[in-house]
Amino acid sequence: MANDTRRGRSSSRQGSNANENSSYYGQQGYDANGNPYYGQQGYDANGNPYYGQQGYDANGNPYYGQQNGQTGPSYYGPQGYGYDPQGNYYNQQDNFQGNYGEGFYGAPGGAAQERSRQGAMAKKKKKKKKLLWIPAILVLLVAAVGIFGTAMLGKLDRQKLSDILINSGVSESGYRNIAIFGVDSREGELESGTRTDTIIIASINKKTGDIKLVSVYRDTYLDNTDDHYRKATEAYANGGADLAVNMLNKNLDLDIEDYITVDFEAVIEVVDELGGVEVTLDDEEVYWLNAYLVETSEVTGRSYTEVTSSGTQTLTGIQAMAYCRIRYTTGWDYKRTERQRTVLTQIFLKAQQQGITSLISVVNNMLPYVYTSLSNTDLISLATGISKYNIADSQGFPFESTTATISSADCVIPQTLATNVAELHELLYDDTEYTVSSTVQEISDYISSVTGVY
Repeated sequence: MANDTRRGRSSSRQGSNANENSSYYGQQGYDANGNPYYGQQGYDANGNPYYGQQGYDANGNPYYGQQNGQTGPSYYGPQGYGYDPQGNYYNQQDNFQGNYGEGFYGAPGGAAQERSRQGAMAKKKKKKKKLLWIPAILVLLVAAVGIFGTAMLGKLDRQKLSDILINSGVSESGYRNIAIFGVDSREGELESGTRTDTIIIASINKKTGDIKLVSVYRDTYLDNTDDHYRKATEAYANGGADLAVNMLNKNLDLDIEDYITVDFEAVIEVVDELGGVEVTLDDEEVYWLNAYLVETSEVTGRSYTEVTSSGTQTLTGIQAMAYCRIRYTTGWDYKRTERQRTVLTQIFLKAQQQGITSLISVVNNMLPYVYTSLSNTDLISLATGISKYNIADSQGFPFESTTATISSADCVIPQTLATNVAELHELLYDDTEYTVSSTVQEISDYISSVTGVY
């Protein structure tokens, strides 16, 4: 009688069961203790859902499907929700092909058939089926991510570059160069009108996935593309990403066609989303980090906690932003760009550790603080392929330089620009015999003549 009650089909819609300890009524039956006992959503004597459309066994495991299988060591039907006594899962195909051990299997009508006679052979088939499920699930996951990602990225502030300037003869087909600009924005201006505290060239080796990061010092004296020589940081303020990218291409013999611009909020948001970044601080940096926290909090409206000691520790978003802004320590702006690359590298490493769901959340929350030329396809490709990338090197440009006052402004002067550009191409592309273009050579000669720096 106990087995009959588990099937949930032994009573009529009205009336009682012959079991003297329990009463059962219709589709929603109850036992003598008032617990729902069977029907479409049945329960066993312990209060566990027992059978119906989503059946469970005595251990709380899903037990059988819409068409209940027969009682015994394991039960399941055409929908394949069953488990055997060892907790092994049986999919729909198993219902017709049998299983191993003590399990039973259900025919299309859900009736129990016979014990499997296949034994270990069926067990191997089952394992093979599990492996075949994996690529199908991954395909569905990628499709879902693509659809959801495209919907999210529709909110992104995007502007393609126009009239890209690339010096004659410059082409590095095996690499992709992307400019990263960090603007000192107080009002969320990402398009132009704000100087760039951060100018980073991210060069990606398409074959190996190696990424090399090069910071261009903001005060570097260069041609802003219109034969007006200024600090590199002024290009974005005067002409946005178009002028800033062309300034990099013209002065450094590059072929950049895409950019990403972020502000304070983007750095804070992504670091917090990733659970902080690990950084090693000295006493001097602790002092200035806390000093910058005050203004950064005023600009962003975010609260902060001061850093109390030096050493290796995990910084919050606003602490990491303050750290990136420090320039009044030994090393001055050179050291500041190193800090910026350190935080960017840590963000990259933390992002690689994220599951796809977490990474989607991070990207979604950052969108309001990003301005870029990259397409949805580009961004989804970079995000889903993040595991194959590796930050192989990180340096500042120019490699050899000095400082000089030009028009009442302290500038970084390359020694010489042509020499530094040749060294840049060796770093980025392993080209030890690179000869700079005639355009770069002319700019280099002009800077030397004006500044007296050779």
